[in-house]
Amino acid sequence: MTATRILIADDQDDVRSGFRLVLDSQPDMTVIAEAADGAAAVDLTRTLRPDVVLADIRMPKRDGLEVTRLLSAETKVIVVTTFDLDDYVHTALRHGACGFLLKRSGPALLIEAVRAAMAGDTLISPQITVRLLRRLAPEPGRTHPRDTLTPREREIARLVAQGLTNAEIAAELVVTPGTVKTHLANVQVKLKVRNRVGIAAWAWRSGLA
Repeated sequence: MTATRILIADDQDDVRSGFRLVLDSQPDMTVIAEAADGAAAVDLTRTLRPDVVLADIRMPKRDGLEVTRLLSAETKVIVVTTFDLDDYVHTALRHGACGFLLKRSGPALLIEAVRAAMAGDTLISPQITVRLLRRLAPEPGRTHPRDTLTPREREIARLVAQGLTNAEIAAELVVTPGTVKTHLANVQVKLKVRNRVGIAAWAWRSGLA
């Protein structure tokens, strides 16, 4: 099994060292580089081509949100930060982040986030998810592209909004995970969103969830 290759971008030496210890302890992960600022993170990513970039938000030269915007089309970016401001969360996800974690969430969630990103899922710290979803009330009178989705696609979008993974959705609907992944790709295209978090947000705003 090929190990997931990870780049850690954070301006604090102790944070980078801690993350490296946690991730290198996993048999399916290896940290290939560290960056102390956003510009170095972009340059190293384009040179080394890691599978996953862990990016802090407040870094010199380029912040983590800018790093996410520049790199999300090339690799999977997970934002890991001390700050859980809603504007940061929305901007990171809009720029294509594959996860948004708080540093205080602990090593287990960090490991889970990397594996989720590699599986095509998006993991957000639970306390942030609950807060965000509670605020996504249906918007009366707004036109939604619900009619462009098939009944199965609507069902999958609803389950995504409930926080189910691809494997859990497959078990719920008695289909293969590959089938779920194909449906999700179609839903993303139809809704013009970049990831499953965008699907969940749409489902909550449209009242489908």
